[in-house]
Amino acid sequence: MQNEISVNSYSVVKAKQVDWLWYPYIAYGKITVLQGDPGDGKSTFILELVGLLTKGYPLPGGGKASKPIKVIYQCLEDNPEDTIKPRLIKAGADCDKVFFFPENPELTLSDERLENTIRELGVKLVIFDPFQSFMPKDADFTNAVKMRSALSPLAKAAERCKCAVVLIGHMNKDLGGKNIYRGLGSIDIAAIARSILMISRNDENPSFRIMSQIKNNLGPEGLDISFEFSKEGFVWHGALPRKQEKLEDQSLSQGDRAKETIKSLLAGNDLKATEVMEHAAMLGLAERTVKRAKKDLHIKTYKKGNAWYWHLPESVAKKQKE
Repeated sequence: MQNEISVNSYSVVKAKQVDWLWYPYIAYGKITVLQGDPGDGKSTFILELVGLLTKGYPLPGGGKASKPIKVIYQCLEDNPEDTIKPRLIKAGADCDKVFFFPENPELTLSDERLENTIRELGVKLVIFDPFQSFMPKDADFTNAVKMRSALSPLAKAAERCKCAVVLIGHMNKDLGGKNIYRGLGSIDIAAIARSILMISRNDENPSFRIMSQIKNNLGPEGLDISFEFSKEGFVWHGALPRKQEKLEDQSLSQGDRAKETIKSLLAGNDLKATEVMEHAAMLGLAERTVKRAKKDLHIKTYKKGNAWYWHLPESVAKKQKE
């Protein structure tokens, strides 16, 4: 007699909102991939971000300040003494909050010890640079099944610990394909990641770099973030105006853009009013314009704990799906 398979209805599932480390780029409990060509500044970018996160400073693109967090940064390609530590110092990081596993060449992404360390230290962000160096020995980058089996334990550990994971990856040389397919290895790497960020050079000024979000399963795609390698060092330039083919069609009025933004943000879940306003500000929308759009859409509000939430009426949501 075969064992019975248990089954549940989604009525017993308690819906919850995504918790963000850096909205809408890096989420807690999820895997994010950061990819780019060699020399485009992936490692420096992430260490500059670590500098902000370990101090609790505001993040680029209007990201809100958080409490200082602890980070694990594991890298095999750069030397801790003459490369990583100097970069952390330049980034202004609190090095007491940045950890690594010394002399652990056998450490892999599926190592059970990772979750124990994350819990013991209270780490909220884990970075592998490059993650290809930490795959199990039997991993085949072109084999979808083996790639999923190698990454699934890490994804589950991140969810259980409510810890963000960033995998820094190399890219292949297929310049003609879509960016999401340019990550080295099986497309299942991109499939298991909830967010994919890509760093590229600015064609007009090679010292400038642009970080673009090319995939986001958890919310609207974020604005491109610009930074520069100047003579004075690393410089954040913040969010760039969104290109015409993205969410807000430039031909739309400010009011229509605000309505489309609100509908997109609230399509999946209710959001805190502050989060809606922050994202709208990132898109260059004035507060009064957003409030007018909120009124026109008959957005419902309710208080939960100390925060006010916005809810998209079913009639509006239904029209959006049609």
